[in-house]
Amino acid sequence: MEFHGLNKLTLLDFPKHLACTVFTGRCNLRCPFCHNADLVLCPDSQPLITEDTVFSFLERRAGTLEGICITGGEPTLQSDLLPFLKRCKDLGYLTKLDTNGTRPDVLKAALDANLLDYIAMDIKNSPARYAETAGLPSVRFSAFEESVLLIRNSGLPYEFRTTVVKELHTKEDLSAVGEWLKGAKCYALQAFKDSGSLIRPGLSGYTAEELSAFKDMLSPYFETVLLRGIA
Repeated sequence: MEFHGLNKLTLLDFPKHLACTVFTGRCNLRCPFCHNADLVLCPDSQPLITEDTVFSFLERRAGTLEGICITGGEPTLQSDLLPFLKRCKDLGYLTKLDTNGTRPDVLKAALDANLLDYIAMDIKNSPARYAETAGLPSVRFSAFEESVLLIRNSGLPYEFRTTVVKELHTKEDLSAVGEWLKGAKCYALQAFKDSGSLIRPGLSGYTAEELSAFKDMLSPYFETVLLRGIA
């Protein structure tokens, strides 16, 4: 595995656990609002962190840190993701995978091998606007549906989450997401903030009050609805 970022301590990325986060490069989507655009568009220009460096850190922090979050980019594009997860588990770490859901085959393999403890899947938008919001002319939507079912049936803690962008998400779009994912355990609405490194500049976010109204609208669909990134 090659990484392009290591956050040595997070209290937020892995719910209820003290963890670190590693960032892989490359992604097979081109979401206009992506806040890690450099990892998607030009990962080779980013500093490289080797797997040996990551494991050296994990070995030193064993017994202090509880978990590791693997995010990106899109981690399921990495051919050696599963061996990496296994080695993390062998060191006693809980593992959390952030994924866009495009590789249900990889997700299933990780679940079948009991290599995951928590899964977070990005839900880009309603089914009707998925391709637009993923930044591609067409996407295989059945892959996202398959990943959703795998996650919901996994027996693991999980969350689905949407970064809400004013130019891409309407009240009707979010209601359609609720209908699609109805009955899921946890859904998070994430406030969009311009990181300064977007794939498509000029996007804007909703206010805290507007996001709270979306939360109230979606609460009947899910066991828990969370708001993230609001002041």
